[in-house]
Amino acid sequence: MGDAGWLKEHIRDIPDFPKDGVVFRDITPLLADVAAFRATIDGIAEAFDDLQVDKVLGVEARGFITA
Repeated sequence: MGDAGWLKEHIRDIPDFPKDGVVFRDITPLLADVAAFRATIDGIAEAFDDLQVDKVLGVEARGFITA
Protein backbone atom coordinates (compact mmCIF):
# COMPACT_ATOMS: atom_id res chain seq x y z
CA MET A 1 0.00 0.00 0.00
CA GLY A 2 2.92 2.32 0.53
CA ASP A 3 2.64 5.50 2.55
CA ALA A 4 -0.88 5.79 3.94
CA GLY A 5 -0.19 9.05 5.77
CA TRP A 6 -2.66 10.88 3.52
CA LEU A 7 -5.46 8.87 5.15
CA LYS A 8 -4.97 10.86 8.37
CA GLU A 9 -6.67 13.74 6.57
CA HIS A 10 -9.84 11.64 6.65
CA ILE A 11 -9.91 11.11 10.42
CA ARG A 12 -11.21 13.96 12.57
CA ASP A 13 -10.11 14.50 16.16
CA ILE A 14 -12.88 15.52 18.52
CA PRO A 15 -11.22 16.55 21.80
CA ASP A 16 -12.86 15.98 25.17
CA PHE A 17 -15.48 13.57 23.85
CA PRO A 18 -17.17 11.77 25.47
CA LYS A 19 -15.41 13.28 28.49
CA ASP A 20 -12.54 15.63 29.28
CA GLY A 21 -9.13 14.28 28.36
CA VAL A 22 -10.41 11.82 25.73
CA VAL A 23 -9.86 12.40 22.01
CA PHE A 24 -12.51 10.70 19.88
CA ARG A 25 -11.33 9.70 16.41
CA ASP A 26 -14.20 10.24 13.99
CA ILE A 27 -13.93 8.12 10.84
CA THR A 28 -17.08 9.51 9.22
CA PRO A 29 -15.02 11.51 6.67
CA LEU A 30 -13.13 8.31 5.81
CA LEU A 31 -16.38 6.42 5.24
CA ALA A 32 -17.62 9.24 3.00
CA ASP A 33 -14.59 9.10 0.66
CA VAL A 34 -14.74 6.02 -1.57
CA ALA A 35 -11.06 6.08 -2.56
CA ALA A 36 -9.84 6.59 1.00
CA PHE A 37 -12.11 3.88 2.40
CA ARG A 38 -11.07 1.45 -0.35
CA ALA A 39 -7.39 2.16 0.35
CA THR A 40 -7.99 1.54 4.05
CA ILE A 41 -9.73 -1.79 3.49
CA ASP A 42 -7.13 -2.88 0.93
CA GLY A 43 -4.34 -2.00 3.38
CA ILE A 44 -5.95 -4.01 6.16
CA ALA A 45 -6.52 -6.99 3.86
CA GLU A 46 -2.97 -6.77 2.52
CA ALA A 47 -1.60 -7.25 6.04
CA PHE A 48 -3.24 -10.70 6.11
CA ASP A 49 -2.50 -11.80 2.52
CA ASP A 50 -0.27 -14.69 3.52
CA LEU A 51 -2.58 -16.00 6.26
CA GLN A 52 -5.63 -18.20 5.97
CA VAL A 53 -8.39 -16.23 7.67
CA ASP A 54 -11.53 -18.20 8.52
CA LYS A 55 -13.45 -15.60 10.51
CA VAL A 56 -13.47 -11.84 10.96
CA LEU A 57 -14.96 -10.16 14.02
CA GLY A 58 -16.32 -6.64 13.74
CA VAL A 59 -17.10 -5.01 17.07
CA GLU A 60 -19.72 -2.19 17.08
CA ALA A 61 -21.30 -0.59 14.03
CA ARG A 62 -18.21 0.86 12.33
CA GLY A 63 -16.20 -2.26 13.09
CA PHE A 64 -18.93 -4.28 11.41
CA ILE A 65 -18.63 -2.18 8.24
CA THR A 66 -14.89 -2.74 8.15
CA ALA A 67 -15.11 -6.45 8.90
